[in-house]
Amino acid sequence: MCRSIKTLRPPSLPEEATEEDIRAAALQYVRKVSGFRTPAAHNREVFDHAVDQIAEATAALLDGLEIRGRTAAR
Repeated sequence: MCRSIKTLRPPSLPEEATEEDIRAAALQYVRKVSGFRTPAAHNREVFDHAVDQIAEATAALLDGLEIRGRTAAR
């Protein structure tokens, strides 16, 4: 159904994850969990809201991670 979500932190990603990278990973997650590649019109709002929340949580996680004794910067 969807490809694997890639790791978004160094050293797996050579540069900082972009907002686009984070949103793409959030979208993949919501697609996988919901079982819908594209939601029906009546599910669009809750689907999009979930993507927004997961992208926000992912950005916060990446901002807070310490990698090899330093704080990861986005």
